[in-house]
Amino acid sequence: MEIVTLVCTTAIVGLGLYWFICVLGSAEQKGKRAVELSGGSISREKVQDKYKQYWTFFRRPKEIEMADKVPAFVDTFYNLVTDIYEWGWGQSFHFSPSIPGKSHKEATKKHEEMAVDLLQVKPGDRILDVGCGVGGPMRAIASHSGANVVGITINEYQVKRAQIHNRKAGLESQCDVVCGNFLQMPFPDNSFDGAYSIEATCHAPKLDDVYAEIFRVLKPGSMYVSYEWVTTDKYDSSDAEHVEVIQGIERGDALPGLRKYDQISEIARKVGFEVVNERDLAKPPAQPWWSRLKMGRIAYWRNHLLVTVLSWIGIAPKGVVDVHEMLFVTADYLTRGGETGIFSPMHMVLCRKPDQSSH
Repeated sequence: MEIVTLVCTTAIVGLGLYWFICVLGSAEQKGKRAVELSGGSISREKVQDKYKQYWTFFRRPKEIEMADKVPAFVDTFYNLVTDIYEWGWGQSFHFSPSIPGKSHKEATKKHEEMAVDLLQVKPGDRILDVGCGVGGPMRAIASHSGANVVGITINEYQVKRAQIHNRKAGLESQCDVVCGNFLQMPFPDNSFDGAYSIEATCHAPKLDDVYAEIFRVLKPGSMYVSYEWVTTDKYDSSDAEHVEVIQGIERGDALPGLRKYDQISEIARKVGFEVVNERDLAKPPAQPWWSRLKMGRIAYWRNHLLVTVLSWIGIAPKGVVDVHEMLFVTADYLTRGGETGIFSPMHMVLCRKPDQSSH
């Protein structure tokens, strides 16, 4: 009888752990799995060293404001976090307002489709995804609009992941991915019918530089839309808590420095764009974009336990646990930024390149 009880107890505990870790597991059940977590293009024995190197950038803050230093800084960050993002969040590395009665995945897709709808492109048009990550938005936008999408990312590992997903989705002929620096893009002048960036240009040390490059590669008369990370009019630089939250977001997301909301359209006009529309998509009546972060706290502890075990037994590289913990701390800063209203990850600016340009 005792043996039967022991077997039953063991079976129940085993099933419970399986349900806790696997069934309630990652955001993308058909994407990256926990046992496949890596350091991107970083060899597994160097992940922990690269994590430490990432934090040294903040001991020399002037360096991450320099255009020649940022690519290595951002590339290191995305090597460290891409697998964890994809495993725990999904293939779209951005936020979206919550929609009552809709899943996070559905809300994300709607947020992405709105961006391309604003561009007014036609099926077959060639559009640019500036900072495409592993291509979640690219695939949603290509499917929705019928446009051909070219994505650019600084991270070689993300290029490989995006290509894998494009093939799985049957979109490899419609979606292309290029490894490159969006401050110096390998595209001819006047070569795209539209462009968008979703929470990506925040990594640029100077927004002027990336906006000028986008302006250059767009055809005259074409539209560009961006969802920008900004501090809002509620941010008070003399408030110590506000400063702590914003610095926490910057350090946990590889940002050279968040820009103020009122700088975005000014910079767009400076490089030659006409600003067609501008608004903060996070403001009411939009539902909180940070609710997904708060709801994910239990998932974080489950995932952290799993990552710790995988690292301890040698499946996941050393350093992955540190990266996972860093992202959890950053999630708290992001939540506080959203709740206080001092930060928005979706300040939308819609621009048009004039038909006749002197640039």
